[in-house]
Amino acid sequence: MKTQVNNVMVGKVEAFGPKGEPSAFRKRVVSDSVKIGEMGIENDEQADRRNHGGREKAILHYAYDHYAKWRIEKPDLNEFLSEPGAFGENISSDGFTEDNLCIGDQLSLGTAVVEISQGRQPCWKLGHRFGDAKMVKTVVETRRCGWYYRVLQPGEVSAGDNIELLERPHENWSVARVINLLLGKEKEAEALETLANLPTLSSSWRSLAQKRWRLVAKD
Repeated sequence: MKTQVNNVMVGKVEAFGPKGEPSAFRKRVVSDSVKIGEMGIENDEQADRRNHGGREKAILHYAYDHYAKWRIEKPDLNEFLSEPGAFGENISSDGFTEDNLCIGDQLSLGTAVVEISQGRQPCWKLGHRFGDAKMVKTVVETRRCGWYYRVLQPGEVSAGDNIELLERPHENWSVARVINLLLGKEKEAEALETLANLPTLSSSWRSLAQKRWRLVAKD
């Protein structure tokens, strides 16, 4: 599997929320090559470091393939979808989605090597960005959430660089399936128990799997 980077984007912390809450959700396209370190892309900021950024959520990738679907389903949002970055992503590309990528997949990203650590768990900021609080629920239900990378090997990336699948240790755990199990309505006790011990899944999502497994096991 192989595709190319359409755009690389970074954000600066600024007033964003309804009460001026700080966020770096708004991203701008970077035209030059940028460095990728263990904590993410150079000059990309996070206001809430408890829930965003860090080694297990260093880079957010969102499939540009989804934009066409959103334009059809949500024509009132077209003004927001005129260019990449609408979902707060750092990397935009075509061809890779939550359905054909898996937790633990290792990929080359420019000269860096990254690993999928978890899907994106959307919060209120996504709803605020689009002026529609229901978008958070809709994004989860459609499983068009995006996914996070941890950085295994620092490097550089720019638009036009290749993204190539290098290793796939967990072929049964697509990002879409995991999103459905941990954020959706699926209740599979055995699957949740396995996820709770999946080493390449982020620690926060392994904890979430453990909690959901306990709830399902009680039913």
